[in-house]
Amino acid sequence: MGFVDELKWRNMLQDIMPGTEELLNKEMVTGYIGFDPTADSLGIGNLVQVMTLMHFQRSGHKPVALVGGATGMIGDPSGKSQERNLLDEETLQHNLRCQQKQLEKFLDFSSEKNAALIVNNYDWFKNINFIDLLRTAGKRLTVNYMMAKDSVKVRMNSEEGISFTEFSYQLMQGYDFYHLWKNNGLKLQMGGSDQWGNIVTGTELIRKMDGGEAFALTTPLIKKADGTKFGKTESGNIWLDAKKTSPYKFYQFWLNASDADVPGYIRIFSLKDREEIEALEKQHNEAPNLRLLQKALAEEVTERVHSAEALTRARETTEILFGADFADFKKLSNEEIEDAFGADITFRVGMDFFAAEADPVSLVSERSGIFPSKGEARKGIQGNGVSINKEKIGMDRKLSSADLLHGKYLLVQRGKKNYYLIIAE
Repeated sequence: MGFVDELKWRNMLQDIMPGTEELLNKEMVTGYIGFDPTADSLGIGNLVQVMTLMHFQRSGHKPVALVGGATGMIGDPSGKSQERNLLDEETLQHNLRCQQKQLEKFLDFSSEKNAALIVNNYDWFKNINFIDLLRTAGKRLTVNYMMAKDSVKVRMNSEEGISFTEFSYQLMQGYDFYHLWKNNGLKLQMGGSDQWGNIVTGTELIRKMDGGEAFALTTPLIKKADGTKFGKTESGNIWLDAKKTSPYKFYQFWLNASDADVPGYIRIFSLKDREEIEALEKQHNEAPNLRLLQKALAEEVTERVHSAEALTRARETTEILFGADFADFKKLSNEEIEDAFGADITFRVGMDFFAAEADPVSLVSERSGIFPSKGEARKGIQGNGVSINKEKIGMDRKLSSADLLHGKYLLVQRGKKNYYLIIAE
């Protein structure tokens, strides 16, 4: 299957310049995607473009990942309602090193035929002075052309407006494409659909500066069925760095994908072929309660981003937390226990509360906020709807420090699916 056909069935194709598919079917093409070093880790939003490069390479083409050492100093206005704070040099370099290390995990850099390449646009921009850029690239683009781009128009109409710094981002990204076309033989730039304007600026520069021809395609921006932003949870972004988002939380993100979202996700983020995915979709539709698509996706992506060992531990932690036996819960370390519960479902209670026989009604209401009032807490307990350390409790149950796992934790369950962690300190 050709690269464009691969993107089409995976619903990963938004815009494509005429002639692009013909070029890709005719020869091995070198193409690139740019990554902005605004953080010291890529997020799962970036994973869409990582997957695009992986499919590109698997289709026999040569992928190039560009890390924006120069453009990262400027800031891309696309999709941003306000000017971004400029990063200092030390932070930028740290982010670049971290992102490059992550990208190296996904692409094949040793292939004799189409080895991947990572480039940094600071390497050529550091040798270009302002006057030269204006006289070469700047002379070829009209302000009218640049202002017609959606990323610029949105900001022009906003209360804050757009600075000349961010306005010039389009010119710099366009020059990236020109430089790579002229010096590295690149013929294709890819990216998210919000980058279409910046990408075709590059094809325009190539045409006007050297009479050359280059091509472009973009992928759709992912939107969740409920309208919330993909890649974010209540506790923040989902990162590829295990120190920022643990493998357990990463695994849980995919495992908790809704039935409305997961068919789209598995086509985008899985390397399984069409036959495998369609068979999984059929099985999932026949028994959605088994969540086969979510499990397959969570396992594949967690192993690829982290490791087989990290996947095994994430799966074990999930089984322990949501299993029936509290004895297994004791196998988890303090770090694993606290990591499994977000800030919104973790409550801290003074150790003095457990010094005497403690009232569970008070603990799960006024002391923690698991229930909004003592009255509702009583109803929950009387209705057999509250468990502490995997054990249903009644109104006569009293708590003490002896109930604390590792001397500090209580696992509270409200109903069938709502779990909370209480930390005594």
